[in-house]
Amino acid sequence: MNSTTGAAPVKQPITETTSVSLLEKYFKISQRGSTLLQEIRGGIVTFFSMVYILVLNPIILSGPDSTGAYLGGGSEPNIPAIAAATALIAGVMSIMMGAVANFPIALAAGLGLNGMIAGFVQIPGMTWADGMGIVVLEGIVIVLLVLTGLREAIFRAVPKFMRSAISVGIGLFIAFIGLVNAGIVRPGLGTPVSFAVNGSISTWPLVVFVVALLTIIVLMVRKVKGALLFGIITGTVLAIVIEKLANLGNVGTENPSGWGLTVPAFPGNPIQTPDFSTVGQFSITGPFEKLGVIAVIVLTFSVMLADFFDTLGTMVAVGTEAGLVDESGQVPRTRQILLIDSLGVVAGGMGGVSTNTSFVESSTGVAEGARTGLASIVTGIAFLLATFLAPLFSVVPTEAAAPALVVVGFLIMQQVTEISWEELRISIPAFMAIVFMPFTYSITVGIGIGFIVHVIVEMVLGNAKKVHPLMYLTSVVFVIYFALDPISYLLGIK
Repeated sequence: MNSTTGAAPVKQPITETTSVSLLEKYFKISQRGSTLLQEIRGGIVTFFSMVYILVLNPIILSGPDSTGAYLGGGSEPNIPAIAAATALIAGVMSIMMGAVANFPIALAAGLGLNGMIAGFVQIPGMTWADGMGIVVLEGIVIVLLVLTGLREAIFRAVPKFMRSAISVGIGLFIAFIGLVNAGIVRPGLGTPVSFAVNGSISTWPLVVFVVALLTIIVLMVRKVKGALLFGIITGTVLAIVIEKLANLGNVGTENPSGWGLTVPAFPGNPIQTPDFSTVGQFSITGPFEKLGVIAVIVLTFSVMLADFFDTLGTMVAVGTEAGLVDESGQVPRTRQILLIDSLGVVAGGMGGVSTNTSFVESSTGVAEGARTGLASIVTGIAFLLATFLAPLFSVVPTEAAAPALVVVGFLIMQQVTEISWEELRISIPAFMAIVFMPFTYSITVGIGIGFIVHVIVEMVLGNAKKVHPLMYLTSVVFVIYFALDPISYLLGIK
């Protein structure tokens, strides 16, 4: 009863304000210095930075296996089915990451990891189902490592300076990804890489990249909110106009002036019924029957290690950029983040689209203001819509989205000032971790080199007892990882 009037309290209807307050209470939006609009905008930007995976993953997984069969069935590459399942698993797992871990990281099929699986199915007798079975096995192992606390313990054993180095290396790596995706950095004639086309901005797609990049830079220095999203939109609109007038098409040996991955033209029918025929196409027993236990262990280990440390690096980089790490460099809700990421591996294998992992491109959404898992849910919803609206989302060319990656690389790399460069025992391992990430196009390799050099330096200086035992363990594991090729030959796997 109401104490002043004696009347029963009136039950308030659920309103839009009530919904917002529930979101605020669950995700702690304002507590983390964000707003509902920032979370939505950040989630959308992250999606557009990741959407290229809906083009690349089907291409990488489109070939026949050793038996001549294609993923998803049929007598030719089933691109639509792979794309639809890629979007489905990415959407579900990104939503889970946001809802359970409340962290602004989205998941999708991991580049490099999918290439490894495509290689595994070329081993005589191996099928796509067997390859995906290895992914499921790997995921189960990583889930167990999370539940036992080992994965989190390894993360906490990494020195703070090395975490900063990992973030800086990832910043350079992200920027390099953007430059390569846009075609600004490409294989050179007589040099490993070169600038643009023969040293010149001589194609319309490169012009789109430059315009979108300058738009973001100008808006950022003017402190305009939504700079990354506006830059992507500006580049996309310009690309659509150019394609309409010039009809460039996709880049190729006979068409060097074309678009890198997606042609920015509105499709006739933006809606299509998704084909999920790859879902459930996996076999856990198949690899053991065809390769034997030892071979399966080696293949599973090689994929697992890349997955294991890629996520740790991504989590540190995104968490630091979002201001979500504590004074000791720890990320909140680490176990939940690692658990969802590990379940993403299992889901990716069961979905027939290779291992799903946390995407470092999530940092683009963080740069737009995302600070909570709500942004990941927005990204996940966008991926689910993409299963029906794939033709519409493919309008955004990589040349328009890549500038966001370059700018985010700059933002993350600012943490380089947190490393004591005058102290060689710190700066040398940090430098090795930083440079090996972009130069080898692998976060895992950079982390591995940094760990190994750190352990060696401390041992040489007589500080062996100060190194955490798990750092010794992981360094030994990395040594094995870097020697997997000769080990595989010795075991008769190759």
